[in-house]
Amino acid sequence: MAQPMPILRAHLRPRLLDLFSCAGGAAVGYHRAGFDVDGCDIAHRPNYPFPYHHGDALTYLAHLIATDEIHRYAFVHASPPCQGKCTLTVGTNQSRGWGGAHVDLVAPTRELLDATGLPYVIEQPNGQAEIRKDLTLCGEMFELGVIRHRNFELGGWPAAQPPHVPHRGRVRGYRHGRFYDGPYVAAYGNGGGKPTVPELQSAMGITWTDVREELTEAIPPAYTEFIGHAYLAAITTLGAAA
Repeated sequence: MAQPMPILRAHLRPRLLDLFSCAGGAAVGYHRAGFDVDGCDIAHRPNYPFPYHHGDALTYLAHLIATDEIHRYAFVHASPPCQGKCTLTVGTNQSRGWGGAHVDLVAPTRELLDATGLPYVIEQPNGQAEIRKDLTLCGEMFELGVIRHRNFELGGWPAAQPPHVPHRGRVRGYRHGRFYDGPYVAAYGNGGGKPTVPELQSAMGITWTDVREELTEAIPPAYTEFIGHAYLAAITTLGAAA
């Protein structure tokens, strides 16, 4: 079970471990909120903007726990692979033979995160039923050019769900052979009226990578900046009450 949240001295930047880090969309948001960030990803990520470990995230986390090095960190974020059960693969794509073949890493990730005794976040897209949806965030909440709903399970700490903001229109692109315009771009796939790389960068607030696959996998930094501020506010409240 997660232990009570640590009370951090105001002059220190807490250090955060970013697991399954991809190119750093989540990491940049946390950094903007006041964290120092270290990443870990099994793929080579030369565009990741902070120090990172190149290797399997769960093996690395187990090593940090076994060696007690995990206590370098105050907080952990994890975005385990989701392609097997996200909305896209559960729906139309699965009928084409996609989805369902990916290993579900949510449960083993949660088990190791609980073993750290640290507060944490597990992120997944819509369609992933194995996490608690303590927070659901959407690009319109942050005036972004994507909708990109994402769910977050909060381990060992609370945060209030912000109200969902009604969408202003459609996601731009082709649907069943017909083109629809709208205020949002589709941050997934290629073709079918999908945005250019510069449009994706602008819509998501990501400037440090121009690799389409990294952009389409990323969490907009605005999401984790919000979460990071919420966590630091929770610590402050806890410290004031102590």
